[in-house]
Amino acid sequence: MKIISKQQVLRLHKLLVDSFGGIDGIRDETLLDSALASPLQTFDGTDMFPSIEEKAARLAFGLIKNHPFADGNKRIGAHVMLTVLMVNDVKMSYTQKELYEMILQIAGGIGSYDTLLNWVYKHKIN
Repeated sequence: MKIISKQQVLRLHKLLVDSFGGIDGIRDETLLDSALASPLQTFDGTDMFPSIEEKAARLAFGLIKNHPFADGNKRIGAHVMLTVLMVNDVKMSYTQKELYEMILQIAGGIGSYDTLLNWVYKHKIN
């Protein structure tokens, strides 16, 4: 299972800001570290998010909700989730509108981690 590093997330964020505009930089490094560590949590030796789908959704949820960057938190959350899924050979089928609406639900507090995880499973190509 391939996981994305902090340095890779920072590079992706810069690329997104350079491509689509916005403010580059970290607003709160502790919240960034928390979002990146969350998918790797264990309890009593058991992985809390054992599947790559769970890890990717948890990572996106943390990046969106923790708001660690000065700008582009929704974009980086979605992009990192899709990147983690892609590098782990999880194929997805969705429209940009479906992705956009899901990410806005998470950011707006309407959707939960479980909502996002269900979206991933619903759009995963078996």
